[in-house]
Amino acid sequence: MTQIRGIIPPVATPMQANEDLDLPRLKWFLDHLIAEGVHGVFVLGTNSEFYALDEREKQEVIATAVQHVRGRVPVFAGTGAETTREAVRLTRMAEKEGVNGVSVITPYFIAPSQAEIADHYRRIAENTSLPVVLYNNPATCGGVKIDVDTVARLAEVKNILGIKDSSGDLQNTNEYIRVVPDRFSVMQGRDTLIFQALMFGARGAVPATGNIAPRLIVEIYEAFQRGDLAASKAAQIKLNPVRIALNLGTAPGGVKAALQVLGKPIGPCRSPVAPLPPDKMEKMKAALKAGGLL
Repeated sequence: MTQIRGIIPPVATPMQANEDLDLPRLKWFLDHLIAEGVHGVFVLGTNSEFYALDEREKQEVIATAVQHVRGRVPVFAGTGAETTREAVRLTRMAEKEGVNGVSVITPYFIAPSQAEIADHYRRIAENTSLPVVLYNNPATCGGVKIDVDTVARLAEVKNILGIKDSSGDLQNTNEYIRVVPDRFSVMQGRDTLIFQALMFGARGAVPATGNIAPRLIVEIYEAFQRGDLAASKAAQIKLNPVRIALNLGTAPGGVKAALQVLGKPIGPCRSPVAPLPPDKMEKMKAALKAGGLL
């Protein structure tokens, strides 16, 4: 793979009413996202409820995505786990199924030191020939973050080729960009800051709202690439109420609620994540209208 770049949504996982996987709907949803212009797809991210799926289900999702996408865009898979051993096993499984790269979130229950985090990622990278994308998400991981110095060291590993930064801290994103080599891609994970991150040299974004408003987010990126900063900024401003509305529910309930409102339902989340109550669905509708999606 050449450089990791563009808009790569963390694909929400379709479920049947009984909370079983809905693989036919996953194929439909992948087609929809690719038709809207995304530059890659990322299954089994935090937004994909990776933590709710067993290993067999993870394999089914990865295999379905790879076979159905058929090389139209790169397919990334989340293979993060609490232990290095499990993350290595999931990464090897994803490689065998034919993904183009893996994204690995920090351990999220324990609170490892920076030395332990660096060792964790090094060992995962050593056990695969795939590109590895680090994933910094302190809010979801009990405050565990990948320090700037740690990223600088890990960026020396030949197949560690990027990081998704969901800290929401633009200074942190900018520092990552400052310390890494050109082959390494810093990707914005906070959807309200994509335009700003691109201005400082981010290579793209991995946005949850890419499930809801893929074309709008692709416009933030593509307008920026063609030098139309005003259009890029306007698309970003339009997107922001949609991203903020995701906070109406427990993640990724907001994403699935928005898709339901837009007439593109992909089923419920796995319990205990509940559907949005009617009053919050009204607020979601208002946000989707503000984003020009309804």
